[in-house]
Amino acid sequence: MLLKIFFTLFFIYVSFAANCFAQVDYIDINSPSMRKIPIAIPNFQSDSSSNIAKESSHIISNALDFTGYFKSIGSNSSINNIENIIFQNWWLDMKAEMLVTGKINENNGNIEVELRLFDILSERLLIGKKYRGAQNQLRNILLKFCSEITYRLTGSRGVFFSKIAFVSKISKKKEIYICEFDGYNPRPITQYNSITTSPNWSDDGSHLAYTSFKNGKADIIIKNLKDNSEIIVNKKGTNITPAWVRGKFELTASLSFSGDPEIYLLTGNGKIIKRLTHQVGIDVSPSWAPDGKNFVFVSRKTGTPQLYIGNYLTGEFNRLTYEHNYNQEPNWSPKGDKIAFTSLSKGRTNIFVINADGSGLTRLTYGGGDNESPSWAPDGSLIVFASTKEGTFGLYIISLHDKEQRRLLNMPGEQTSPAWSPVLNK
Repeated sequence: MLLKIFFTLFFIYVSFAANCFAQVDYIDINSPSMRKIPIAIPNFQSDSSSNIAKESSHIISNALDFTGYFKSIGSNSSINNIENIIFQNWWLDMKAEMLVTGKINENNGNIEVELRLFDILSERLLIGKKYRGAQNQLRNILLKFCSEITYRLTGSRGVFFSKIAFVSKISKKKEIYICEFDGYNPRPITQYNSITTSPNWSDDGSHLAYTSFKNGKADIIIKNLKDNSEIIVNKKGTNITPAWVRGKFELTASLSFSGDPEIYLLTGNGKIIKRLTHQVGIDVSPSWAPDGKNFVFVSRKTGTPQLYIGNYLTGEFNRLTYEHNYNQEPNWSPKGDKIAFTSLSKGRTNIFVINADGSGLTRLTYGGGDNESPSWAPDGSLIVFASTKEGTFGLYIISLHDKEQRRLLNMPGEQTSPAWSPVLNK
């Protein structure tokens, strides 16, 4: 019996030691075999009788889960002495490979937060940070640490300081709303008591452009989010589907004052610079590549809506999509390699991605309902889209890695036309 116990303990020790040498220093987010890293986040320490410590550990847990890179493992226990952590217990009991610890001190509305990330398998500290600020800055402080974690393990700062603009329909009115990356704190940006749609972020996140019918027809409004000032593009005919150029304070839009809707390049103040398309049929829904030279758009030049890529410098146009007869709503990945779009097939719309060279067409959404209006996260790892999979239109997130989907938020009415912002100032 003693010999059996000895060999059992020896096997456990060898297994743990072997895993120590297999420590994770970097998550290859482009690898098809990437797996979620199990990360333990026990309750933080606090000198307060409030729930601030427990709430803080939950915020970090939910934020890291949101990325799709981690599988957080909650624990009702807390670590009282970080100098004496028994790492192997976290591996043996919970199969966790990373550990986050935290301590929060409150003092007259101010807070001091100490946060650490440990590699359990190698028993070493990867990140240690101390933050100070007002208590109402706690969420931002915790998200800063999440950004440090993803940067240390993936090389990317993540999406924690980005926002999502979208259209919310209550009654017959449609207004633009903004929420945080994870659906937190949705609030209205417009209150026109009209129909407003197609929001699009400027490259620095300081402006939104969108289509509004508040003056009785389809006009484009360029809104400064800092001072709420507005510029209106109200040419004769329709003015729709604005899209900002990457790296410039310029945007494109579909304007019909000359006849068929064509794609025009405008200044950030709404002045026309030049006409970009000159072809028979409707041209709408431009979206720019990160290089600021190429853009994808929808054209009916062949009869049914298909995607085309235009080069701003050469004026050359090439058809991108050939499968299905109704392809629309393109959105170019911030990495520049892929384009997401909506395609109608067998009576349902679904989200597809295709390489910028026309290869690698892949369907992302399956199941009931219609899925539309894809928009990439600023790091290219996630897509937000609108879907009727639960009845009325709501917003959902899908991971490009494992195709896992989850609902972004729950609000009255319908939510459509999401647009993910670039990473904004903290």
